[in-house]
Amino acid sequence: MANILPTARYDKTMNDYIPYGKQDINQADIDAVVEVLCSDWITQGPTIERFEQAVAKYCDVKYAVAVSSATAALHIACLAANLGNGDILWTSPNTFVASANCGLYCGAKVDFVDIDPYTYNLGINELEQKLIAAKKQNCLPKVLVPVHFAGQSCEMEQIFSLSQEYGFKIVEDASHAIGGSYQKKSIGGCQFSNLAVFSFHPVKIITTGEGGMILTNQEELYQKLIRLRSHGITRNPDLMQGNYDEEWYYQQLELGFNYRMTDIQAALGASQMQRLDEFVSQRRFLAQRYHQLLQELPIVLPWQHPDTESSWHLYVIRLKLDKINQTHKKVFTKLRQAGIGVNLHYIPVHTQPYYQQLGFKAGDFIKSEQYYQEAISLPIYYSLTQEQQQKVVMTIQNILLGG
Repeated sequence: MANILPTARYDKTMNDYIPYGKQDINQADIDAVVEVLCSDWITQGPTIERFEQAVAKYCDVKYAVAVSSATAALHIACLAANLGNGDILWTSPNTFVASANCGLYCGAKVDFVDIDPYTYNLGINELEQKLIAAKKQNCLPKVLVPVHFAGQSCEMEQIFSLSQEYGFKIVEDASHAIGGSYQKKSIGGCQFSNLAVFSFHPVKIITTGEGGMILTNQEELYQKLIRLRSHGITRNPDLMQGNYDEEWYYQQLELGFNYRMTDIQAALGASQMQRLDEFVSQRRFLAQRYHQLLQELPIVLPWQHPDTESSWHLYVIRLKLDKINQTHKKVFTKLRQAGIGVNLHYIPVHTQPYYQQLGFKAGDFIKSEQYYQEAISLPIYYSLTQEQQQKVVMTIQNILLGG
């Protein structure tokens, strides 16, 4: 097939540009936000609690705490798990830097567990072998952050079993995964973890503009999270020191942060929650259609573990570079030039300059690095039309087969 791609850099302002992800806002969302803007509460009011309850009910979890971002959620989740100076956090190299940075924020050291070559999630075999070695060296992690990459759950039952043996706590980074399931139960239910975190960034499954949420079944963790998101302050007399009965009184019990979500954001989130299943259903339809349309091309399609049902935040292909006369960079650039807003998730965290200053180096986690050299994230979002998806597929075909 002839190569009909333009050679100039594509103008992203053009109407036919197809991004890799985008939010979907309808009139009900707008009305919900306007209602809050016209109310007496626009910062911390009743809409936040309504949003938290909607997410908790969906995930069948006892407690949910809305915060300003998923990064904030990861940070105070780790603090609630008592991660601190001298402790160690492990996570996947194939993630956004926040999954590792949250450990550094707490004063802990950070290390990584290489990925499973099929799911691109943290590898179970790799984790077990690293735990065996760490126990011998007396440097076991206090917290593990498994990342549910692209919306597919990690193998949480096996991770939980290892946590029981080796004594670490689990904070699920489920930023990609609201609406997905593991063993027929909603991701976020904390069946096999202490805490779980969602992201509501605009390219995620649902959005609050910026925002995140932490879920847990443990009341002690919940109470601590509530304080940590708001300066470490409580008005609960049962938690205060001394005897005070003034209505205005509060106490700061620990060093917390201003990580609060606003009612404006929560109104959008609560409205979006009503369409969560619709959003996920459409993403699954688009993913299945990609499977069918791309299966004959020299690429590796995303594989799904039988215990999981992904919410398909991302649809990632891997180029079979030995089968095509193209480099990874060349294919990526040509797709961008053609108006296909592909992306790359992720640059392995340990290869970032900051982490290399901490002692990590290229070659430390080979599977993650090999994945990075071949991966491309294709457009997938609720409003992506079949015609747009067809354009994506035909452009890939032209590039890979047309040279």
